Amino acid sequence: MKTASPSAVLPGTAPAHTHDDVQRAYSKVTWRIIPFLFICYVFAYLDRVNIGFAALQMKQDLSFSDAVYGLGAGIFFIGYFLFEVPSNLLLEKIGARKTLMRIMIVWGVISGSFAFVTTPTQFYVARFLLGAFEAGFFPGIVLYLTYWFPPMMRGKIITVFMSAIAVSGVIGGPLSGWIMANMGSASGLAGWQWLFIIEAIPSIILGAFVYFVLADKPADAKWLSARERAVIIHAVGTTGGHGHDATFWRTLRDPRLYALSAIYFAIAAGLYIISFWLPAMIRSYNVTDPLHIGLLTVIPYGITTAGMVVIGKHSDRTRERRWHVASGMIVAALGLVTVTYVHDSLTLALTVLSITTLGILTAMPLFWTIPTSYLSSAGAAGGIAVINSIGLIGGFASPSVLGWVKTTTGSLDYGLYTFAAILVLGSVLLLLAMPQRLLREDT
Repeated sequence: MKTASPSAVLPGTAPAHTHDDVQRAYSKVTWRIIPFLFICYVFAYLDRVNIGFAALQMKQDLSFSDAVYGLGAGIFFIGYFLFEVPSNLLLEKIGARKTLMRIMIVWGVISGSFAFVTTPTQFYVARFLLGAFEAGFFPGIVLYLTYWFPPMMRGKIITVFMSAIAVSGVIGGPLSGWIMANMGSASGLAGWQWLFIIEAIPSIILGAFVYFVLADKPADAKWLSARERAVIIHAVGTTGGHGHDATFWRTLRDPRLYALSAIYFAIAAGLYIISFWLPAMIRSYNVTDPLHIGLLTVIPYGITTAGMVVIGKHSDRTRERRWHVASGMIVAALGLVTVTYVHDSLTLALTVLSITTLGILTAMPLFWTIPTSYLSSAGAAGGIAVINSIGLIGGFASPSVLGWVKTTTGSLDYGLYTFAAILVLGSVLLLLAMPQRLLREDT
């Protein structure tokens, strides 16, 4: 994994730290942290959204309507919303290792328990608990990365980390489709039940490894030399927030915190349309085999995986964030509208869905470079959690609304138009509420 050049990373580095020191330290940190967190997030996201594949069989077996499915898919985010800020504040007190280990092991157990759901009430409760126990994982990692990487590196780093969402689609689609197509009736369980059990196991295993792989902060990293630790501490210590030295409680009174939350609401709503409804959209084109549906989902996610890294690098190189995020949101909005006009062509639909997925998944990681640059270190832990928790109400809104619209009208179209408009409004709010002068990434 190639790191930024030393001159790009630390132009203000103290003379005692040579360019070779910086390059060596960041190469070691990047290879130690990012691949492991990437793999963890692949399975975290897979456990969160595999309900979209399970629904292909689960709804029929349990007699769940689209409205029941949509509400259950979305209620995950209510639990997430309620417990996210406390989880992130706890991370600062007890450290990332203990926090992430607890989160991953417990959510893995709960995810596997979905195999034994039989009623809508059990479905809702299990989804709520999954959200409650996963709360803090993503914002915790975003906060954790600010301990190690200065702002000018975060565009690419966060994008590489969050490309795990696209990779989980590339891996999860065929895997989920194969499990459902080939493991039905094994040991008396349906394919969708095996899906939950099998895909939960890696999260539990990875959770056990968190404590041994990660260090809470650079000063605790025994796998770095004393000189390398000094380089990292100096890099992050001299490139903190842009003058917003406020406590968490003062941060809560900042109107821009809620503007950022509203923007993230729009992005999350768009993301979970793709995550929860893509298999159903593909099935509407008369693709009935779960394995074939899984293989076809690879196309939009595969294109997006490559595109995210390229665009993230461009954003870092140009030091521009706002227009990169806003452009991705607008592209996704246009895609959601356009897909409603290609009901007769699977090829055109996959093309449009690929562009839509690229737009929304590009906007999401680059969005996080904005609050991590704007918030001070004192307000970052709670501020990031507030933005993510309020924003992820969009993850509740879009599947719930689309499920209701589909049950009522027999089509997703009006729901897609609604969230396309929300994405456009979010992009406008971003450009108006977060002027460039507030996001200068000091060196």
